Amino acid sequence: MRLGAVLAGGASSRFGSDKALAVLDGRTLLDHAVARLADWCEAVVVVGRSEAPVPTVPDWPAPGMGPLGGIAGALRHAAEGGFAEVLTLGVDSLGLPDDLPARLGEAPAIVADQPVVALWPVAVLPALETILTGPGKHAVRDLIAATGARAVVLPGASVNVNRPEDLARFGGG
Repeated sequence: MRLGAVLAGGASSRFGSDKALAVLDGRTLLDHAVARLADWCEAVVVVGRSEAPVPTVPDWPAPGMGPLGGIAGALRHAAEGGFAEVLTLGVDSLGLPDDLPARLGEAPAIVADQPVVALWPVAVLPALETILTGPGKHAVRDLIAATGARAVVLPGASVNVNRPEDLARFGGG
């Protein structure tokens, strides 16, 4: 079974406001991400927020750990729920192909130009916990290196909404 996890715990500092609540085509980015994952996964959670349209999960080991804290929270929730893998998306990840899980193939795999969009087997959780409890900046590239995750190049560029201009270029705002 696959758990979908929207990573939504960032500060949105470059965006200037809570980008999870930014509107695109009449729906929030959070709603878009949840709906996208619902197409591909048996269950969906939002990580790093206290309120969402689906169950929420805290970052692990604490808030403010960046995307890895969100991935760790999702993987821990997946392990407790009997899921084999977690498909992660940033709340700001747009323009992904309909067949994303097939393109990612066997876990672990990441989208080359947006590595928070990834498929992680629950079995990587101990390696991730070691990274997060050790010294350093705790970057996604550390998890990629530790697990040998494959980088998958998608057709066309996916969109990562960091600033209001990015959302406007995609048709929102």
